Amino acid sequence: MPDGRPPPRRRPILRFFRWLLRWCVVSGLWATALGLLVLTWFAYDLPPVEEATRLPRAPSLTIEARDGSFLAAVGDLYGEPIRLSEVPAYLPNAVVAIEDRRFYDHWGVDLLGIARAVYVNLAAGKVRQGGSTITQQVAKNLFLTHQRSLRRKIQETLLALWLEYRFSKVEILETYLNRAYFGAGAYGVDAAARRYFGKGARDVSVWQAAVLAGLVKAPSQLSPLTDSDAAENRAILVLDAMVQSGALTESEHRQAVLTAEPIRPKASGHAIGGRYFIDWVLEQARGYLNTIDRDLLIRTTLDRAMQDNADALININLTLRPTAAKAWPEQAALLAMSPDGAIRAMVGGRDYLESQFNRATQARRQPGSVFKIFTLLAALEAGFQADTHMTDAPIHAGTYRPSNYNGRYYGDVTLETATAKSLNSVTVRLADQIGYERVREMARRLGISSPLTEQPSLVLGTSGVELVELTAAYAALANGGVLVRPYGIVEIRDREGNVLFQPSSLSATPQPRVLAPGVVGEAGRMLAAVISDGTGRAAAIDRPAAGKTGTTQSYRDAWFVGYTSDLVTSIWTGNDDNSPVDGMTGGGLPASLWSAFMRAALAGVDARPLPGVTIPRPPQPAPQPADPSQQRVGQTPASPRGQMTGGSNRQDYSASERNDP
Repeated sequence: MPDGRPPPRRRPILRFFRWLLRWCVVSGLWATALGLLVLTWFAYDLPPVEEATRLPRAPSLTIEARDGSFLAAVGDLYGEPIRLSEVPAYLPNAVVAIEDRRFYDHWGVDLLGIARAVYVNLAAGKVRQGGSTITQQVAKNLFLTHQRSLRRKIQETLLALWLEYRFSKVEILETYLNRAYFGAGAYGVDAAARRYFGKGARDVSVWQAAVLAGLVKAPSQLSPLTDSDAAENRAILVLDAMVQSGALTESEHRQAVLTAEPIRPKASGHAIGGRYFIDWVLEQARGYLNTIDRDLLIRTTLDRAMQDNADALININLTLRPTAAKAWPEQAALLAMSPDGAIRAMVGGRDYLESQFNRATQARRQPGSVFKIFTLLAALEAGFQADTHMTDAPIHAGTYRPSNYNGRYYGDVTLETATAKSLNSVTVRLADQIGYERVREMARRLGISSPLTEQPSLVLGTSGVELVELTAAYAALANGGVLVRPYGIVEIRDREGNVLFQPSSLSATPQPRVLAPGVVGEAGRMLAAVISDGTGRAAAIDRPAAGKTGTTQSYRDAWFVGYTSDLVTSIWTGNDDNSPVDGMTGGGLPASLWSAFMRAALAGVDARPLPGVTIPRPPQPAPQPADPSQQRVGQTPASPRGQMTGGSNRQDYSASERNDP
């Protein structure tokens, strides 16, 4: 310096701060650049947010009962898209209260919520709360996998921020409600409401809204179908959260709990209602449509009340074996249809969970005397009448020796009495006179497609048939003589409402008449006598009804098929392995089940006369048994229609046939 003084020295502390500031700026720039690179790496494969509503998924099939109520869904169930303005306010409020109370305040990521979750989890020593917002869950559900990784969490956060920027809160919440998984294969709150409560999201109560909101956290563990107690407890927590958030008052909370309907869990060990029918309908639908490439709504003919009653009757009566019974069947099947062929109830076995084999549509069992209807109809067409006299006596040709139950014979009887008492010798004698081929042709005409034996024992029901085709044949009597094709689908629509199938599309013309009205009336008169005076007395109900019992050799199968003017129902009982059930007859359990089912099914329906049967028949006294010793074995007594003669229709059949006791 000019004055000779040394230069001033910089203070070390100032130099340090300047150095620190310089490196902070440099480090910040590098950190920002590095952060941008990292975010770019995480974001480069993020899907476009605009594709949220165009994500591919497999078609779902929603099946409804005849009244439009939800019956079942195949595959994942997706409900109708809903808007917040279309549903009660308490439904979205319940979801927000329990899932993301600060939803309307944060910008996609709730830092306070994350801090709170960290504190709660640390205090509990385990994970008790999550910090994800509804927006983050939308991002995860729509675009990301459920893999737990840092990369996925960062991508979830980025997408949440972008969703908040791109969409409004209302749109984000609507997307969440429409796409969240609610358990039991239901995606979206509308699908969940239909699956659990049989109604759309627009119609749920406060309690039901709380149940649905509580499912999102753990759909499988909290499902009402698997743990009703857990679902109810969770619903109470949702209601508490709604009170705390101001979405519900204390009085509304109490009212919701007091008016709540109990959640019914899935019945363990029992048949799932209508599942046999659902399988059958799905097989029909796949046959009607070439391909299934979209969501479908299938409206069916099933009557929920009838189906529930049928399931309960079969399960209870097979489970509660009477103490006095020598043996009891292990299986049963029931089929009810309207006279035009619309299936109203179908039970294919005692327990769908144990066996999905449908004994109503897939099993071919010997029908026994139920098959006699085809001989009667063929005889009526040939000129016989209900009052025609026949001879009931032993009859045989070669080794073919049909016999009546316990060897009892009644001598001279009318055809009506023979039908009521299910006399085998009269049926064989009728078939021999009119020709066995005519009986076979009648069965084919009424829809029996199962293979039929060429042996004379055909007329006593030794050829296996399906319950569904036998029921349809009797339905022709209930509708006055028109051919019946069983069906279970009313229509098939896609989500846009386009009709893809209706039963009328199968044929442009109505089903043909296969029986004359006079024949229908005479047959109905004889079958009514089965219930009033014959083997089917246990099937009596509070209205005109007709039917036929059937019991096969060694008590392997027992049947009752009957009808009124409004409903046709058939019941089979037996064992899958074809083992006998000692003492089981068609006039026993099947007839009793038929009566119980029909009484409930037709409650409140006005009684109507049977088609063609206009004059009620008074009960007829049972004729005295004839003495079989008065005729030689093998001799065939004459009937008013002539002698029974041998011919090409006769073939040896060694087994002895029995009629119903």
